[in-house]
Amino acid sequence: MDLTEADPKGLVRESYRIEGITPGECRSIFMDWALSIPVGAPVADAVRTLLATYALAEPDHPMSTVLHQALTAPEAPRRRGGRTGRQGLDA
Repeated sequence: MDLTEADPKGLVRESYRIEGITPGECRSIFMDWALSIPVGAPVADAVRTLLATYALAEPDHPMSTVLHQALTAPEAPRRRGGRTGRQGLDA
């Protein structure tokens, strides 16, 4: 995937140019970026392109951390139903 497909609006590129950007701001920009990717586009491929383009040069940047986290699978949710889930609610 090329960079114009991976970052069509240049949101990630611009985040690397913002001096003093916070991790929270990077997460917000990432969400805007994710919403701008066309439906059905390979998001993981786009993230890998962004990492190769920007994060290699600035590995300590907060957006680099956010991009790496985007490739990490979330933990499976744990069900706490039945009696175990209700314990402590009877107080």
